[in-house]
Amino acid sequence: MQIKPALLILACAAWPAAAQQQEQNQPLSAIDWLAVQRNAPPVVLIPDQNPIAESATIPNVEVQPLDAPEIGGVGLLPSSVTGLPPTLWQGSTEAAFASSLERMETRRPTVPALNSLLHILMLAEAEPPNNAKGDALLHARVNLLYNHGLVAPAEALMERAGDLSPELFELAFDLSLLTGSDEALCGVLNDMPSLSTDLPTRIWCATRSGDFPHAMTIYQTGVALGQLSDLDAELLLRFLDPEYTEDSAPMQPPVRPTPLQFRLFEAIGEALPTTPLPLPFAVVELSGDSGWRAQLQAAERLARVGAIDGNQLLGVYTAQKRAASGGIWDRVEALQRFETALTSGDPSAISASLEAVWPQMRAAGLLLPFSNLFASQLQDLPLSDRAQDIAAISGLLSDRYEQVAQRLESSGDPQLAFLAALAQGQGNKAVPTDLPHAAALAEAWSGPAQAPKELAALPGQHRLGEALLLAMQKFDAGATGNDAGLTEALRAMRAFGLEDTARRAALQLAILDMEGAWR
Repeated sequence: MQIKPALLILACAAWPAAAQQQEQNQPLSAIDWLAVQRNAPPVVLIPDQNPIAESATIPNVEVQPLDAPEIGGVGLLPSSVTGLPPTLWQGSTEAAFASSLERMETRRPTVPALNSLLHILMLAEAEPPNNAKGDALLHARVNLLYNHGLVAPAEALMERAGDLSPELFELAFDLSLLTGSDEALCGVLNDMPSLSTDLPTRIWCATRSGDFPHAMTIYQTGVALGQLSDLDAELLLRFLDPEYTEDSAPMQPPVRPTPLQFRLFEAIGEALPTTPLPLPFAVVELSGDSGWRAQLQAAERLARVGAIDGNQLLGVYTAQKRAASGGIWDRVEALQRFETALTSGDPSAISASLEAVWPQMRAAGLLLPFSNLFASQLQDLPLSDRAQDIAAISGLLSDRYEQVAQRLESSGDPQLAFLAALAQGQGNKAVPTDLPHAAALAEAWSGPAQAPKELAALPGQHRLGEALLLAMQKFDAGATGNDAGLTEALRAMRAFGLEDTARRAALQLAILDMEGAWR
């Protein structure tokens, strides 16, 4: 199974098209357990010989498309796109699986390849666990995407779920506040007040429909009954009564505001900067309404974790000319100079600008998006020695790592030669002693592609999703020193059909360690 990082971009920008074409696309590769056919006996309906109506009352009937997944299994990426089986987590228990996802909400996998795999798992369409309602699993999946900065895909996933429970409505409403699409959900809440007992939410939605008297009534009742926190009471009063705000000093912002509190601060003219706030709030700045610097900082934060692609980052970098010097402005100038040199085709200028921009991207934790943007254009150029090394490393980090590796097989640099062998799934190359984890990485391809005992049986039990999460945890433990766990994790991924993901993860771990590029 070859899961490509581009799938995540499909989910973010073009998920409806991917879903509509699922019957036309072929799986990315064949996996043994994808070919297993489930032969169920035909269902025969035997009508009652003497049907007699006992009542003229029309029963309540729930209607949904025959092929619609249950709420816990809704997704943006069908099996025909991901190559993952529809039984991805069917054999797992909902509570255990949701709990394992909650532990990963604020702790991302060590390398981008596994971070991308995790996001694809969250967006995959699959059957929910047996005997599960599905709400808890969907909530955990959406919450993980939200905390990882993938706000738009998380919101799209919620839209596929249909009718929402109060718990899911609360999460969907937080997402909509950050994307600016809350008016539709407010309309739903105004029609079905039982979806939320949160008074600030109901007050906000009443104002969205223009019913300010009703909003003030809810506010006054909440204050009288002590149902509003001091912060919410003050914020909402300033929001509902502009004259009160005119004579008031600026408010002290909370350390971790809710999305609604964030929007209320914005509405009263005291917008909060998003840089110190959790990652999902960075999405708000992508519009550029708060200025280019805020947009740049947000784009870098989101690109660093794979929440936006390199092209979107490049668009922000090149939108204007830098306005100052130092910090992020030096990075902007270096990137713009490099792109200009690349367009000119002058090898000397390209070499000089590449040597200048590479450390800037490394310091920002952006080597991967940079490599995916430019590595392919650097491979055939007569660059300086240092620039050639950078181009080679960049190529091994890019989507074209296998083609680049073929050119580096005979490299005189032991590290590059070893990395080229890893990129081609070869573990028989001499292991450089100065490359972190090199022996453990080589061992993953020197031995059989076999998962450790505690993971090997899980895919056959319809628990592949669980097995992949455990493999990621083993990899993370290996990256911090447990080399045996690192080897086991990579062999497990290979055994489960994720050869491409295993190679990318190994290359990224080695190169980012070698470059000192962790953030």
